[in-house]
Amino acid sequence: MVLCLLLAAALGASIGYQRTRAGKTAGLRDYTLICVGAALFTVASLYGFGGVADPARIAAGIVAGIGFLGAGAIIRREEGLVTGLTTAATIWVVAAIGLAAGAGLYVVSAVTTAIALIVLFLPHPIR
Repeated sequence: MVLCLLLAAALGASIGYQRTRAGKTAGLRDYTLICVGAALFTVASLYGFGGVADPARIAAGIVAGIGFLGAGAIIRREEGLVTGLTTAATIWVVAAIGLAAGAGLYVVSAVTTAIALIVLFLPHPIR
C-alpha cells in the first residue's frame, strides 16, 4: 500500500514539475497531492473497509470530484478566449494515474505518466 502511495507521489510530482516549469498556476504540490489523494482513496476503498466498500463507486467518486477541481482551472476571459483547458485535462489525468497506482497498476500508471509528459512537452501549437 505504501508503494502505491509513493509511486503516485513520484508520478504526480513529475507532471507537476513540468507544469511548474511551464509557469502554470497548478504545479508540483497540486499535482502531487491530487495524485496521492486519488491513490489513497483507491487503497482505502480496496483494503480499508474489510471488503464493504465498492471500489467502482470510489473510482466514480474520484472522477466526479476531480471534475470540480478541473472546472475551477478553466477561465473564460473578456475577449472570449478560454484558458486552463490543458490544466484541467492534466488534473483529470493525474487523478486517473493516482487511481491506477492505488489499484496496483504500476506499469499502466507509469506509462500513462510518460504519455502525459510527452503530450505536455509537444510544441504549442502544432500546425
